[in-house]
Amino acid sequence: MKIAVLLILCCCLYPICAAGYHIIGGEIYYKTLGMNGDNTRYRYLVTLKLYRDADFTCGDRQGCIDRFENPVSANIYAASGGQLMSSIYLTIAFTKPLIDTLKNPCLAPKSQHLEVAFYTDTVELPPIPGGYYIVSQRCCRGEKLSNIYDSEHEGSTYYTTIPGSDVKPGNNSAYFDKDTAIIICNSMPFTLNYAARDEDGDSLTYQLCNALTDGTSNNDNNSVTPPPYDVSVRYISPYSGSNPINGNPGISISNQGLITCTPSKAGKYVVTVCVNEYDRATGKFLGKHSKDILLTIFDCQTKITAQFPPVITNCAEDPSLSIPMSNSSVAGFTSTYFWDFGDGTDTLTTSQKLFYHAFPDTGIFKIKMVINPGLSCTDSAVGVVHNFPGLKVDFTADGLCKGTPIQFTDLSTYQYGNIISQKWDFGNSDSMTSNPDNRTAAYTYSSGNTYTVKLTIKTDHICEKTVTKDLKIYEVKPFAGNDTILAKGQTMVMQGSGGDYYAWEPAEGLSNPSIAQPILTSSKDMTYKLKVSNQQGCVGYDTVHVKYYTGPDMYIPTAFSPNGDGQNDRFRFVPVGITTYKFFRIYNRWGVEVYSSTDFHAGWDGTFKGEPAPVDTYIWILEGVDFNGRDITKKGTVTLIR
Repeated sequence: MKIAVLLILCCCLYPICAAGYHIIGGEIYYKTLGMNGDNTRYRYLVTLKLYRDADFTCGDRQGCIDRFENPVSANIYAASGGQLMSSIYLTIAFTKPLIDTLKNPCLAPKSQHLEVAFYTDTVELPPIPGGYYIVSQRCCRGEKLSNIYDSEHEGSTYYTTIPGSDVKPGNNSAYFDKDTAIIICNSMPFTLNYAARDEDGDSLTYQLCNALTDGTSNNDNNSVTPPPYDVSVRYISPYSGSNPINGNPGISISNQGLITCTPSKAGKYVVTVCVNEYDRATGKFLGKHSKDILLTIFDCQTKITAQFPPVITNCAEDPSLSIPMSNSSVAGFTSTYFWDFGDGTDTLTTSQKLFYHAFPDTGIFKIKMVINPGLSCTDSAVGVVHNFPGLKVDFTADGLCKGTPIQFTDLSTYQYGNIISQKWDFGNSDSMTSNPDNRTAAYTYSSGNTYTVKLTIKTDHICEKTVTKDLKIYEVKPFAGNDTILAKGQTMVMQGSGGDYYAWEPAEGLSNPSIAQPILTSSKDMTYKLKVSNQQGCVGYDTVHVKYYTGPDMYIPTAFSPNGDGQNDRFRFVPVGITTYKFFRIYNRWGVEVYSSTDFHAGWDGTFKGEPAPVDTYIWILEGVDFNGRDITKKGTVTLIR
């Protein structure tokens, strides 16, 4: 029941359950468990092994897969090709990681991480002439393989044969029991034990053979193809089943199942080994068994290069004489590193991790590091340690206000040497360098803002260190209001602003000289000075002039001269005690309006439609409302003179 439900799910979720895109090899074999209860059938334990690249994450074609499918189907055929029963479904019994790391001091670190899954099921089959084929077919192989054309669309077939009743129906098939990952380096010889195991002690012979496709072309589904199984994958020339890897000497397999080769090109290659099984007693051929696996050829060559900072300075605030030693060398996975610290001590390590070395005293030490001492792949590097710690850099700032000198005080100390220069950066492109005997600096900021101030200290032991602090400069923006003309007896609210505290001088005529907007009641011309300060103690000053005329009235000149000399270039009126302006209009002698405005500050510049108006006498009319709420209307003439 569980298997039936799982099969339904796999059909519904086909891309997840059925597609074996990430599988890189496999084999199928069987073991005879004996006869069934009525002695009419042999019981066989069928095992399917599938391999995947455990480092595979995502591919162009294959998407992102990080697990084995479960279950996997297989089919059983008579030697004649007829399918004898429905598909069987093998489930995972266990999985096993296969990991190898290149542990060579002269080669670049490489690692291979595979995983193998063991699928099993038990079947009962009666002995028949010719025997049986058990086959698992699937799509697809790994992506971008070097020896197979369009490998991500190429299928695979794994099969084994059970001898017929006329030969040895109770046979146990040969199988490959050595599951390992192996790092193979380009241009370097390797030997891989591919020997099979046969529990009956049958005679085995080996050959490199063709990897089999699943019997269809570019099929994304698992196949159901009857025997015989002889359709090869599409090898890329010059590759073939007997020559699956470039090599010099080329790849070969011995009678003992040892594969040897010196590869000449990096890449990923499918290699298939076939084992022929013969009954040792009768000499009869029992069957052919094959296994596919993906071998990755790595570029392992590297130039061993010793590398660490050529100059190391210990300028730490902590006066400890221990110094961190870093190692950025290019080396092999098991390279060794010999350090000579120039202080009479040395060490040998296999790690490139940062470590600390405690020097016995301050001073300058010449150090040397040698990779792989005594080997041909060696390299060395030298450097100098300046070990004079105890440098502490700090400063204070006294003053917070714009326009007043800010006093900076250098608090830096150096335990094992002398400070030889101080450079101040005041955060607004201004800087200064001072004598180390002068531990202070003064600077005046022209506006309030937050400035990033830096102090850089240099010492007589090539130490240089910078401390950075944000400095808030405050400012007040005093404003006493605009100069004003009032009518005698007219009151006004003063318009002070720009800070937190206010003081007006003189206090004469003011309702309260200690607030921003006191009421002015006076008839005396006066200049008032306003002192503005904030909570930080910053101070600023501004003045306002108040002039009194008899009024309310409007004072209007009788002539003006718009000739650009800066004297009487505009015709404007001076309001006294007027709070609202309804209109101010000017007409020529023919009654044409040449100017109109309610802004008494602007005035007429003596032009009409963009051209200079002629010298003449013009009529004006003005209307407004005074501070008592009365309408005031004035009329008159003005002479334009050039």
